[in-house]
Amino acid sequence: MAKIPAYAAQGPLTPLAPFTIERREPGPHDVVIDIAFCGICHSDLHQVRDEWGRSIFPMVPGHEIVGTVQATGSAVQRFRVGDDVGVGCFVDSCRHCEACHAGEEQFCAEGMSLTYNGYERDGKTPTQGGYSTRIVVDENYVLRLPAGLPRERAAPLLCAGITTYSPLRRHGTGPGRRVGIMGLGGLGHMAVKLAKAMGAHVTVLSHSAGKHAGARQLGADDFVHTADADTLKKHSGRFDLILDTVSAAHDYNGALDLLRRDGTLILVGVPPPSPLAPGSLIMKRRHLTGSLIGGIRETQEMLDFCAAHDVAAEVEVIPIQKVNEAYDRMERGDVHYRFVIDLESLRRTSR
Repeated sequence: MAKIPAYAAQGPLTPLAPFTIERREPGPHDVVIDIAFCGICHSDLHQVRDEWGRSIFPMVPGHEIVGTVQATGSAVQRFRVGDDVGVGCFVDSCRHCEACHAGEEQFCAEGMSLTYNGYERDGKTPTQGGYSTRIVVDENYVLRLPAGLPRERAAPLLCAGITTYSPLRRHGTGPGRRVGIMGLGGLGHMAVKLAKAMGAHVTVLSHSAGKHAGARQLGADDFVHTADADTLKKHSGRFDLILDTVSAAHDYNGALDLLRRDGTLILVGVPPPSPLAPGSLIMKRRHLTGSLIGGIRETQEMLDFCAAHDVAAEVEVIPIQKVNEAYDRMERGDVHYRFVIDLESLRRTSR
């Protein structure tokens, strides 16, 4: 076991602080990755504070990992030392269920092994994430980072990117399609970029009028202030597809009313329960569905698409010593649009 410096939460009421973890010695199919950057996802905050329950402490968060292959096991075929690679939200799965065989490992019947706040396949060893200097992952769960993607701006693609790419692609986003993106945060800003790159006409739907300029800068064609009831009525029946990234409580029925006949509302945010009027679906044969990240194959497809279309996250790079400040700012919405930790800051203080 190799001892690796990291930042961890010891409990839901404690700040993240320096910690030492153990990474396994690489097996035949393992890739040893020196972590360069790790994005901060809003789910990191929820899990560190045990807001979803079942948090495992001590916890090293981080599932938007980009780095360089430092060593490989004897049987590794897909990667070589020096390759730029990424690790997303999970690091293993059962590999034999229908979902795994279909390349949809995120829906593994036995449960995927989360990159952190989960367990290895033995069901006993807690997984620890990317707020650390090194990670060891089976090559089948490692992504190749295409040339041309800046590493710090590629890190959030491993969660925010695939979370939005998968439903947009699956539901036919492309030329001639009118797509609404509800919410303009870490997920929403990626959704705008991706939908635009796919050729859709993109409108940002936001409760905050102050996000109009930001939406335009990201490439949106239009902006709708959803807090204005009169404005909202003017856009009834307008959209083919709405991707809802909002995690705060809001009205699904109002969002559904913005869809045309046979339109689809896709949920990727996880807000508190909200009442749903069946008529919102029935009267225009609308669809309500959800989506969860993506499998390894689709995540690689997303990375290749982003490289080909010059799509990357808008980030603020921070040293790990400012991670608790970043959490507080993220909770206030004071980030445009994703914090990314430079792990060299942890290496320097650990030498």
